[in-house]
Amino acid sequence: MITAYHHPEFAAPIGDHVMPMRKFALVAKGLESMAGVRVEEPFPATPVELARVHTQTYIDAVRTGTPRALAESQKFPWSPALFPSVCLTNGACICAARRALRDGVSCAVASGFHHAHADHGEGFCTFNGLIVAAEAMLKEGGAKRVAILDLDLHYGNGTASLAAVRPWITALSIYGNDYHENVAYRDVSVSRHQDGANRFSATLPAGCDGKELLQTLEQNLPNLLKLGIPELILYQAGADPLRDDPYSPLDLGHEDLRERDRKVFAFARERGIPIAWVLAGGYARDVEKIVAVHLNTFEAARMVF
Repeated sequence: MITAYHHPEFAAPIGDHVMPMRKFALVAKGLESMAGVRVEEPFPATPVELARVHTQTYIDAVRTGTPRALAESQKFPWSPALFPSVCLTNGACICAARRALRDGVSCAVASGFHHAHADHGEGFCTFNGLIVAAEAMLKEGGAKRVAILDLDLHYGNGTASLAAVRPWITALSIYGNDYHENVAYRDVSVSRHQDGANRFSATLPAGCDGKELLQTLEQNLPNLLKLGIPELILYQAGADPLRDDPYSPLDLGHEDLRERDRKVFAFARERGIPIAWVLAGGYARDVEKIVAVHLNTFEAARMVF
């Protein structure tokens, strides 16, 4: 049985926005008829859990809306509902990580994490739930070494910045758009990030098809083990590499992304490493195409587990 964490209040009211907040509820609805999956409500992340990763000044700004520029640094309009919603999405990451350590696999039906830095947000990411969950598992004694695999279209710059001061985390980002200083760079042949001691990356060039994606994945997944076998993998399963996404220069269809996910889950299971995943990206005008990618990730998990 795969436990997925969802809460109706994940979707803060942000008006007409490129980020389709309603996708969370649509994915949860789709899971109701999927055998082998159950949906539970998460506990919200606590102020202590957030403060292990983010500065108090930034946390207070998101909570109060002051200063407004900092509260909206992730490009969401601030409202009093924003802070409770991101506490719930980050709490879902913690719950999924904890459940994965027990069951081998779990999911947080939430997104908006990998661009968030310690002292500000970026790219629709307020708090970095991936690092928040990793810190929580370290504190609870569940995992002393954590790997973070990021297969969103965009480079996980916030995760990389936070992993840089946490040598017990290994971060791997395979991306088709670079991202830094709150700006996406579509052509990875022009702009790409540099790796660090515990941060690894690989780029997907424009026009990348399923065969090239899977080859790149197979070549780079071993980097998750390079600094030691992790006791937990946190997986950012992006929907935005899809060819129908307005930000994607890649030639990837639904079958390609489902096979991507299947290979990731098989990599974890074959090595006995628990894995928790989160939804990520996805900006196609037809939200059902985004939902289909996320539901296919569940199908891939069911195939493996």
